[in-house]
Amino acid sequence: MENMKVPNHIAIILDGNGRWAKAKGMPRGYGHIKGCANLESICDDIKDLGVKYLTVYAFSTENWKRSREEVEGLMKLFRSYLKKCMKSAEKNHMRVKIIGDPTAFDQDIQDKIRKLEEFSKDYDELYFQIALNYGSRDEITRGMRKLAQDVAEGSLNPQEITEDTISGYLDTAGVPDPDLLIRTSGEQRLSNFLMWQLAYTEFYFTDVTWPDFHKEDLIRAIEKYNGRDRRYGGVKEE
Repeated sequence: MENMKVPNHIAIILDGNGRWAKAKGMPRGYGHIKGCANLESICDDIKDLGVKYLTVYAFSTENWKRSREEVEGLMKLFRSYLKKCMKSAEKNHMRVKIIGDPTAFDQDIQDKIRKLEEFSKDYDELYFQIALNYGSRDEITRGMRKLAQDVAEGSLNPQEITEDTISGYLDTAGVPDPDLLIRTSGEQRLSNFLMWQLAYTEFYFTDVTWPDFHKEDLIRAIEKYNGRDRRYGGVKEE
């Protein structure tokens, strides 16, 4: 990692838990459990490498369409992880924020979210965002409703709306856009994840499933990122 530029913000689409489990003859829920455990390890690795921001896509607004058994298993896993995440936050001095719409979850999960965010709010060595019941279109819709309300109430002048104004109405307000997006398990699409924020992000796709994605895979992604020429729409001078 010497002489390599480490991304300030990495976003990860955690994909392949079910396929990993199926390949081992195990139920999909087992894959989610292993994937959740791997997330704890990756948080440690991310901090060790000097990354400041990490955002992960854990449960989308579309994931409710999965089988009742799988969704119930995920809810049970969220309850356990949100509680354990407090220890991880304390160990890594990690501030945790849930992005998405938590109102769809049972009240006890909402309470755990608030407790975790409150517990970790003063940590500043790693900023960790977990997307739960998140969809980028839903995020933008909710944000624009708030913006429209402020315009209607007179607290916001439409002529003064900028890209920064819009960013401030999103769930990720105050957080810099990702420098690198990683998607595991071979799929090459955004799946309704951070569509506004990923406008100039570098993408890295790998066939490695999420439970098998470890520090060496993370370093490989950062190495690929270092080989990219980020011009943000401009032209590099010769």
